[in-house]
Amino acid sequence: MKLVIFGATGKTGQLLVKEALDAGNNVVIYARNPAKIDVKNERLSIIQGELSDQEKIESTVKGAGAVLSLLGPKGGSKSKPLTLGIENIITAMKKLGVRRLIAISTLSAKDPRDQPEFRARFLVAVVKLIMRSAYNEIVGVANVIRQSDVDWTILRLTLLNDKRKSGKVRVGYLGKNELGTWISRANVADFMLQEVNDTRYLREAPVITN
Repeated sequence: MKLVIFGATGKTGQLLVKEALDAGNNVVIYARNPAKIDVKNERLSIIQGELSDQEKIESTVKGAGAVLSLLGPKGGSKSKPLTLGIENIITAMKKLGVRRLIAISTLSAKDPRDQPEFRARFLVAVVKLIMRSAYNEIVGVANVIRQSDVDWTILRLTLLNDKRKSGKVRVGYLGKNELGTWISRANVADFMLQEVNDTRYLREAPVITN
């Protein structure tokens, strides 16, 4: 399968790229700075581009079996480049008939299935206080995805660490005593790849933890 990955230059993204290649997929990375990618493989293609370049995004997404987004805000920008970027990605997907979208997010993107939980409220309050523009991007991206009619899944993350892949994660919603506090980047990458062909969480936004 051809998998297109946005946001692959970070630690989790590069783990996802390696997982996808090891599973035999053809991987296309769309990145602002391809020099940050240290993976080399004959089934890997890297396209340099901006999230504002609709034409280049369309040529990248064409023929994909799924699109995976690890795009995350850096903070400090009021123009919402990631929100506009995900709009461009979804527009390209709809135009070209690509259905599956898997995106990571955080607890700032609330879900109707969540119940009140002090720990989550505290973490989100800290983000809103010290990184308001990042918070707005997280919420904006999630809203754009939810309002689309593609086959989306949003995976909301808590706190990340660099522990090895265990292949075991907890999946659920806040306030139900189902979840932990941390998740390893390796487990995130592994679970995202599993979701490509899994429809269990279609049009849902669960939290995943170790």
